[in-house]
Amino acid sequence: MILCVRFRLEDLGEAMLPRLVGLLAEFTPVVEAAPPDTLLADVRGALRYFGWSPVELASVVRVRALALYGVDCVIGAGPNPMLARMAAREARPGVTLVVEDPAAFLRERPVVALDGVGRATARTLCAYGLDSIGRVADAPLAVLQRLVGAKAGRELAERARGLDRSAVVPNALSRSMAAEQTFSQDELDHSTHRRALLALAGELGARMRKEKQVCRSLTVTVRYADRSTTTRTRTLPEPTAHSAALTALAYAIHGSFGLQRARVRGIALRAEGLAPAEGAAHQLTFDPADEKARRIEAVADRARAKFGPGAIVPGSLAA
Repeated sequence: MILCVRFRLEDLGEAMLPRLVGLLAEFTPVVEAAPPDTLLADVRGALRYFGWSPVELASVVRVRALALYGVDCVIGAGPNPMLARMAAREARPGVTLVVEDPAAFLRERPVVALDGVGRATARTLCAYGLDSIGRVADAPLAVLQRLVGAKAGRELAERARGLDRSAVVPNALSRSMAAEQTFSQDELDHSTHRRALLALAGELGARMRKEKQVCRSLTVTVRYADRSTTTRTRTLPEPTAHSAALTALAYAIHGSFGLQRARVRGIALRAEGLAPAEGAAHQLTFDPADEKARRIEAVADRARAKFGPGAIVPGSLAA
């Protein structure tokens, strides 16, 4: 049995997540962090050891998180990580949603609710009448592979039947890194939002280059005055730690929110899918500006390493 615990961190931020990993580690050593606010835990051994049901174990986790850290959470449980994540998305505070019959849980739900199905894939499937998970599960494998591709079609067919071959991987915090900026007052000015994204992208890029890593995607989270959030993720054209590429994608994601007059309390930027830089490929270009920007970036990194992170900053941040 897998527990998916989604914490309501709000102003506490992602810095609280390692402590919450320690809280779940008191019950099982198999705990995977899915920043910014989610933990997955394989609790099959804990259930046998304590003689508890998933609901009872989840209640203990919820009470301890509130008592020790003042953090509330929603918890879903299922026989695999996919079903646990889906259950957690639909669980209510104070109530643990346990998936005991995967077929019944999945069948009537819209296909877009299936873990791993994005909007583009959902539109393709709905165009052919496969608008529910049950209809996808009933469709022949050859049809799904013709619509979304051989590998994706096979994975889609398995997920629609409640199968998930992934496992909970302990100590997964290093798969991503994040930076966040909270404004001193609610900000409506888009130029202020963009300056924050520029600073955050530069910070993440410098950290990744220092650790010789690249990322495959970026996630932007906007936190509003009422403490609600909007999160969106996009994949980079190629794995990179180049600050200019990170900034451009961060701007594009921010622009897709259509915030207009939204009162923004803070912005967080997360680099996901980290991998060693030595294994990443870079598409060569005839544009000399790109190579020049990368050489300048390398010089700036050496200057910051010698004189501190504020030695060289973009002009818009120095003003």
